[in-house]
Amino acid sequence: MDVRRRRALRRTLHRLFTRRVPLSRAALLAFWLLAVALPASALAQGTPAPGSTPAKSGSSTTAAPPPAGQPVTNLTSARAIRIARTDPKVAEERRRYGPLSPSAQTKPGTWQVDFYANGADRVQVIVDDASGTVRESWTGYQIAWQMARGYPNLFGHKLNAPYVWLPLAAIFLLGLFDFGRWRRVVHLDLLVLLSFGISEILFNAANIGVSVPLAYPPLLYLLARMIWVGFRGAGEGLRPSTPTAWLAIGGAFLLGFRIALNIVDSGVIDVGYAGVIGADHITHGQTVWGLHAFPSDNPFGDTYGPFNYYAYIPFELVLPWHGTWDNLPAAHAAAIFFDLATVAGLFMLGRQLAGNRLGVILGFAWAAYPFTDYALQSNSNDTLIAALLVWALVVFSSPIKRGVLLALATLTKFAPLALAPLFGTGRRGLLDRAEPAAFPLPRLRALTYFSVALIGGVALMLALPAIDPGLATFYDRTVKSQINRDSPFSIWGQDHSLEWLQTLVKAFALGLAVLVAFVPRRRSVPQIAALSAAVLIAVQLTAEHWFYLYIPWFFGLAITGLVGHQPRVLPAKCSTSRSA
Repeated sequence: MDVRRRRALRRTLHRLFTRRVPLSRAALLAFWLLAVALPASALAQGTPAPGSTPAKSGSSTTAAPPPAGQPVTNLTSARAIRIARTDPKVAEERRRYGPLSPSAQTKPGTWQVDFYANGADRVQVIVDDASGTVRESWTGYQIAWQMARGYPNLFGHKLNAPYVWLPLAAIFLLGLFDFGRWRRVVHLDLLVLLSFGISEILFNAANIGVSVPLAYPPLLYLLARMIWVGFRGAGEGLRPSTPTAWLAIGGAFLLGFRIALNIVDSGVIDVGYAGVIGADHITHGQTVWGLHAFPSDNPFGDTYGPFNYYAYIPFELVLPWHGTWDNLPAAHAAAIFFDLATVAGLFMLGRQLAGNRLGVILGFAWAAYPFTDYALQSNSNDTLIAALLVWALVVFSSPIKRGVLLALATLTKFAPLALAPLFGTGRRGLLDRAEPAAFPLPRLRALTYFSVALIGGVALMLALPAIDPGLATFYDRTVKSQINRDSPFSIWGQDHSLEWLQTLVKAFALGLAVLVAFVPRRRSVPQIAALSAAVLIAVQLTAEHWFYLYIPWFFGLAITGLVGHQPRVLPAKCSTSRSA
């Protein structure tokens, strides 16, 4: 950039920060800065690591020879087993369970040695083939679940670095902070939203025995807070001191940073990989759901609803899958699109509620919140749920549109179905008493339209699995497999004696989902957003498998609920005509 251009940019920024400049110009500059921030090309990625799919545990109790076609190794299976026996964890498990039966198999550059007792895998030892030393060893949950081992490049990648995460969290908090009244409850809400990071730090340290329980206090707080806001309102809600132009430009820079980080340093976990595979299967007329429908490196990729795979089709057509777990550019493109679609929805929603400033606030909150970026850097499909639900609030005045969008969200990951009672009744609960001549018929008509749209959308999405492989197989591979899932990523999975408490939580979640169809009798869109967040959090609390990627499901709804009552700001040139 030459000196004259640099001076022009400084003058433009000075006008933005010192004068009242029309937001359209600020937004235009923000998008220009976003375009400048994007890198010209992507760097190559390393070998992707497994994400949430549990690693297969063998059942053989004898030393196995290297599979046919494997290159000659330095170690034999017997030698690898002898080296693995020297690991202290093997001795510890032998004292606990008695004699252990070994099984060794070759991996690229390593030997994986598993020791079994009573038919269960007790210790897994990774032996380096070249040096003949033990690289790592695992017991308990960490044998079957590689995501519990604290590997640095499973989720988030560089986002987990303190010099990235901490500034991002500070920008989120300070950008939304009201410095004139710092003791407001909404600031505590922002801190609680960030407090999931404490649990995530311990997860990265492979200490899931502590990280999992620590995720529940913020979930319970947010559940209670969203119920309160849904019934009583958030009062004045978010009132950031930061000027609108600063939020707009900062949000644009953050979006550019997120996208650049995604392209340069992010991995595609099995969730995004599954979306690409399913899209490829659909475009080639192959079945998506079935015991052998997916490759061996992602055997559980068919556990999602049809719309999940439909959503990946445009990206897979442009950036085709090559049959392996490579860089998967289609998954990157899809994740970026889902993220930007959610930001656009939040901006439109805020603009509807109180004008451009609120839209910018909501978009900034999403762009600055570390856990929305966590989903983006993992290239998962979770932001698709967020985008569909946020846009359902944008079109909430139309029962048909919100019914269709809820159907699409439901036939992606099923949990949003719990919002059907709330979305069906709309802005007035079933206990609201309105003028008999004016309200009952429109209410019934709206509920009918919503129900037809929801059921019709679900039926349309189920047409493909009904044809192939059949609804029974589809149910077994999706809903049933999720219900029967055993996972250490919940307190229920770590301590099965709490099953009675999990049953109570399930009853509470069901009761809350039904209750909000009746009360509060009248609710604003921010209250509906808060109640929606509360229902989703309640459903997540019942889950056998919970992970940080699920936070974006309710974050957009929660932050919308926290805006409270905000006066609508109209453009000066049209305020007179509209008020008339």
